[in-house]
Amino acid sequence: MLVVGPSGAGKDSIIAGAKALLRDETRVVFARRLITRPDDAGGEDHIAVSPAEFARRRDAGELLLHWEAHGLCYALPRSLAEARRAGGCVVANVSRSIIAEARLNLPPVAVILITAPAGVLATRLAARGRETTADIEHRLRREVPDVPADFAINNDGALSTAVARFTAILRGLAAQPDSVPPNG
Repeated sequence: MLVVGPSGAGKDSIIAGAKALLRDETRVVFARRLITRPDDAGGEDHIAVSPAEFARRRDAGELLLHWEAHGLCYALPRSLAEARRAGGCVVANVSRSIIAEARLNLPPVAVILITAPAGVLATRLAARGRETTADIEHRLRREVPDVPADFAINNDGALSTAVARFTAILRGLAAQPDSVPPNG
């Protein structure tokens, strides 16, 4: 399950909420991403790596998927392939730019798009305190192509509502890991 959406949509919060609810569900595996961002930068629990270490791991074939966004490098470790082979539903927050590659090279793949209105995104991004007002405005004005999602959640209300919907989707996919909805 690839989770995509704009910064500030609440992807990390929704994933964390589902992870807590599904802590005893062995068929659902939550990916821990490698990011060229310090451990203490806030946000998700990630594996912090230097740009040189990231490049070494990429060149050694240790990364299942990798991409760059907003001046950082991100990746999913190749070790997640084992969980997929064992029939697990792997949940990963990824860039919209790698959906086609993932669908081509890692089928079956389902995509869930998490969105929120621009005003909500701006407020959340400002609250994070990691970007300037100009950076936030640039993110919100950025043209983004349509996302080929199988599921969508508009996270503009209570976080618990979005977490419940997301968790229900994961439970459904974990129950039938080989029956991913068609693209579209």
